Amino acid sequence: MANQHDFTQGNILKHLIIFSGPLMLTNLLQTSYQFADSLWVGNLLGSDALGSVAIASTIIFTILSFVLGLNNAALTILSQQKGKDNESGLKRYLNAFVVILTIMAVVLSLFGYTLSEQLLKLLGTPDNMLAEAETYLQINFLGILFLFGYNFISTVLRALGDSKTPLRFVMVAVLLNISLNPLFIAGLDFGIKGAAFATILAQGSAFLYGIIYVLVKKLAPFTVPTRPSKREVSLILNLGIPSGLQMAVISAGSAAIMSVVTFFGSGVVAGYGAAQRLDSVLMLPAHALGTAVNSMAGQNIGVRDWARVRRIAKYGVLYNFFIMLLVGLTVVLFAEYGIRLFIEDAEAVAFGTKYLQIVALCYPFLGINFILNGIVRAAGAMYQVLVLNIISFWVLRFPLAYLFSGWFGDTGIALGMGASFLLSSFVAFMYYRFGKWREKQLFARGE
Repeated sequence: MANQHDFTQGNILKHLIIFSGPLMLTNLLQTSYQFADSLWVGNLLGSDALGSVAIASTIIFTILSFVLGLNNAALTILSQQKGKDNESGLKRYLNAFVVILTIMAVVLSLFGYTLSEQLLKLLGTPDNMLAEAETYLQINFLGILFLFGYNFISTVLRALGDSKTPLRFVMVAVLLNISLNPLFIAGLDFGIKGAAFATILAQGSAFLYGIIYVLVKKLAPFTVPTRPSKREVSLILNLGIPSGLQMAVISAGSAAIMSVVTFFGSGVVAGYGAAQRLDSVLMLPAHALGTAVNSMAGQNIGVRDWARVRRIAKYGVLYNFFIMLLVGLTVVLFAEYGIRLFIEDAEAVAFGTKYLQIVALCYPFLGINFILNGIVRAAGAMYQVLVLNIISFWVLRFPLAYLFSGWFGDTGIALGMGASFLLSSFVAFMYYRFGKWREKQLFARGE
């Protein structure tokens, strides 16, 4: 299996560079997937339809982020089993994940479809957008198994040391989504239904392609699903629930920060929105490196090689610092051009540019959080990472943005965010250095 890597031996930096490269490209493609969706809907159906999709997508992301937290649990459990070279354990936990995710997908699909209107009303969806938003949301809930499926297959392969093959699945989904959207929306005149059908067909095709490819190439030991043991289910939920809650903490923290931004008026809100779109792309390398060290450290924790885990953390932090410093310096030079891709309003451009130039210099420190949290997560210390995220967003990021904005006006938003990146990286380092995450033992002896 040429694309799979044994991270328990070999050159760590070489592994990190080769493994993280496809992860960065995969993340970029997934971002373009969402961008293409918005582009087609906005241009072909208008602003109301775009608003409907945006509101519905918020619900989908909020619900799925919790369940997809199980993927982080899968990355940790399966990478440790891979490191131990435990084929039997790998098969058993792989089977358990398949069963649990399938049940969750079916339950969520039924409840989501039934309660779509109520969920949208809870968000205060305008009456003129409610019908289209409900249609889009219901169709997406019907296809939720496909989204779970192809994301899970990708996670399994990454746990086994393969980041290249998942790139194929994402590319299939992106290319199909880009081509099917205009065909279904305008060509077949399906309107908002067409956008939803294009999404689930693209994801379904990627899922089926992924299953067939993995089974034919024998890249992972999938078997006919059987009832998992209570021990397996307990461990998966014990890691998956706090991992999913991490996403909820991040989403809620981001919403709280937006409440600070809105205080300064529409120009600042628009500029912040444009900056956040760029921010989501600019942080992709750090996200990818966090996933990479999770897989790499997980395999080595499986064989209890703590010296190698420390070297993975060291090289991960240094590589992140180098890449994110380059990204930050580039942003300082070209921030205004990036903001103008989204908006031309003078006040919005001025704020967005200033915000990015300040925050970009602190990107390397935010990246350290992803690296060190990825190492800690690889040990299975999910509740500890949840606490670190609560500290990052609710003890540091939101309060500092609020406090600094009171002192320095709208410039204080960026200053507070930047300061929180630096301080949270220090907190992450202190826990990595002195915390008890190394004492975490996921499996009984011989399991």
